Amino acid sequence: MNSEVMKQIKQIIDAKAQAQPTPMEFELAYQARVAMDRIRFAIKHSEQFGSQTEQMQEVGLQLLDALERLESAERKFQSRARSSTFGIPGRQAVPVNGKGGIS
Repeated sequence: MNSEVMKQIKQIIDAKAQAQPTPMEFELAYQARVAMDRIRFAIKHSEQFGSQTEQMQEVGLQLLDALERLESAERKFQSRARSSTFGIPGRQAVPVNGKGGIS
């Protein structure tokens, strides 16, 4: 093989490797999901048992903002993970908890 073909093959392999989520990204996605569940729990309980002061309303808004940011990051990860599995033979994306994901 000439060097030009070797460079093209290397570029294809490098691009494919960068397109797939790393194990660290999967771990971060899992931890984000755990954090989202805990934030939902905190919001629910602060609304149910907390006093309705201005400070508690601000706490609720901050928690909702954090939840939205985590959900946005998770959607980006899910999109990236889904798109990278379509190119791998034998792997397919299937819905998880009705939101789509990898199995």
